[in-house]
Amino acid sequence: MQHTAASTRDAYMHGHHESVLRVHEWRTVDNSAAYLAPHLREGMRVLDIGSGPGSITLDLARRVRPGHVVGVDASEEVVARAQGLAESEGVPNAEFRAGDAYRLDFPDGVFDVVHAHQVLQHLARPVDALREFRRVLRSGGLLAARDVDYGGVIWSPDSPELTRWRELNELVCAWNGGDGNAGRHLTRWARAAGFAEVEASGSVWVFASDRDREWWGGNWAERALESTFAAHAIESGHASRAELEAISAAWRRWAVDPDGWFLMPHGEILARA
Repeated sequence: MQHTAASTRDAYMHGHHESVLRVHEWRTVDNSAAYLAPHLREGMRVLDIGSGPGSITLDLARRVRPGHVVGVDASEEVVARAQGLAESEGVPNAEFRAGDAYRLDFPDGVFDVVHAHQVLQHLARPVDALREFRRVLRSGGLLAARDVDYGGVIWSPDSPELTRWRELNELVCAWNGGDGNAGRHLTRWARAAGFAEVEASGSVWVFASDRDREWWGGNWAERALESTFAAHAIESGHASRAELEAISAAWRRWAVDPDGWFLMPHGEILARA
């Protein structure tokens, strides 16, 4: 099978299939930005980069009322979905815009906090993006970034198909210009972007209960075949349809195994402008 070299495509490898958005909609401050929560204050102005369907953004908005939160995402379709969620849940201090992480449509120094969850791993130029995040932060403002590290993902019981799944995540992410092990690089990237004061931490997602396994394994069984990840795995030459079908089946077996356990680690940073 022909393997193509990594590129600077800057393409989002997961896409916006329903199986992807279901996971994104599950995310909250508590399960995805707890390291930031103690620093949130009423009245803050917050920018949420890569806001997706908006669940974290709305949670941030509730915590900083009467402050204002702006969610920015590259997908017009997902922005519209998030804006609809804000209206239906009655969160008037949140708004959503389509935008580019490298060229934010805001003046210098207007935000107290810039938050980016699972964003930098998908960017070919993460340091350039962080410089742009720093530009829109006020003096003393706070950058909060959290990214996965696929090299540290572990599970039980052993499965060669899930080992291959982990490898494919790194390979497809690199083919799109990103870095599937971004979590371990956040401190270095932030310092290169001009942040002198950087506090690093880490946290994990664990899926082990019957309900969690059914949800996580079922979503990935679908994503392995139907999402942009699947299309890019085939287009890049890293996987065949048959291999992806085997990975999908392995996820379904794992989901119903009462001994199944899965851990996904994340690097986190808080950095002052």
